[in-house]
Amino acid sequence: MSDTVSSDKLLREFAPQIEETGKLGKLWIAFLIAVLLLGVFALYWQVSRGHIVTGMRDNVVWGVYIVNFIFFMGISYAGALISGALHLFHAGWRKPIIRMAEFITIISLLIGPVFIMLCIGRLDRLPNLILFGRIQSPITWDVIAISTDIIGCILFLYLALLRDLGKMRDFTELKVPKWKKNLYKTLALGYTGTEEQQIRLKKATDIMAGMVIAIAIIVYSVLAWIFSVTLQPGWHSTIFGPYFVIAAVYSGTGVLIVAMYFFRRVYHLEEYITIKHFVNVGVIMLVLAAFFGYFTFSEYLTKWYGSEKNDEQLIKILFDDYYLMFIFSNYIGVLVPLIVVGFRKLRTINNITIAAFIVIVALWFNRYLIVVPTLESPYLPIQDARAAWANYSATWVEWSLTAAGVAMFCLLFTLASKIIPIVQVSDLKEEPKETGDIYLK
Repeated sequence: MSDTVSSDKLLREFAPQIEETGKLGKLWIAFLIAVLLLGVFALYWQVSRGHIVTGMRDNVVWGVYIVNFIFFMGISYAGALISGALHLFHAGWRKPIIRMAEFITIISLLIGPVFIMLCIGRLDRLPNLILFGRIQSPITWDVIAISTDIIGCILFLYLALLRDLGKMRDFTELKVPKWKKNLYKTLALGYTGTEEQQIRLKKATDIMAGMVIAIAIIVYSVLAWIFSVTLQPGWHSTIFGPYFVIAAVYSGTGVLIVAMYFFRRVYHLEEYITIKHFVNVGVIMLVLAAFFGYFTFSEYLTKWYGSEKNDEQLIKILFDDYYLMFIFSNYIGVLVPLIVVGFRKLRTINNITIAAFIVIVALWFNRYLIVVPTLESPYLPIQDARAAWANYSATWVEWSLTAAGVAMFCLLFTLASKIIPIVQVSDLKEEPKETGDIYLK
């Protein structure tokens, strides 16, 4: 079967996903829009009344918004690392899932920085970060790094989509509105799949894949340095750079597995996304769980053993006020994927997906434990502060905007899958059904 025939066959199979949206799909989109509208109302409430409607106070100046920012930026870098690495290593099994990793990267990059804006009291001063930013400031480093990452990742995604855009433009059987056809024609940029075009596109994609990997590592390290260059207990650490990178890829792997499960069930992709893909990505998650557990143990061991007064106070807060969250984040979130993926009998699609969901929740808790308890035990505490000001508790406004961020992620992912096939159709070869586990072949 030629590549052209194979691609046409796949396009016929995936066309209904792009041409129409069923009742359940419309209900899903309506639900996400409703959550977004709740977030819009919460935003209006916050802007009109000020940050007093949030749980942030003089001591805890950062809260759930910064936790969400770190989390979304983390899974975006994870998507870049995973998609870039799978592309460079030419992993044959990557093609049905690599587009999901690419979408995770772009969508998370668009949502993450919004939470920074929600945390700023004077949005009118936001342009000053660019106009008057000091290169000595880690905040300026982060602005430069994130801007570079967004441009690089969008370019990488576009190059990865170019073959399929050309296929969609030329596929006459596709019954979509005229604006979609014009969109495919415009974005395809005259790509026809000639040998010269394919060679140039491959070289450009390989270069961008290497660049997005490097950028992702650098950018998330810069984000970690915003914390580690301070003297705050819990943040002043020399391993925060690699620790943040490992945690980011770990959480992003979990998001990728959950996305695989969701789209496999909704779009009936059982023939293309098989147990092999879940096991292979699960193995990556297992390795990252081991690294994350090691870094977490090293971080807390040195703080506990050093017996420095401020670190002792932080550890006391963690065990007194955040015990269950600490256990879930640093024990359950590490051990569950190790057990599920480590034992062959437990490697089912459902088990791996459940383990991935636990990883996502655990890593969000991990970000929360990094941000909030440290600010509740400041290096220079405010004297005679009210207890309500010294401790943090997120309000309905913050939770509503958090839910809106998750809803926006799901909505953009859903809409993206309605414009371009969620599985790469160009040059996708049908694979024989697997009878056992195959690891990263």
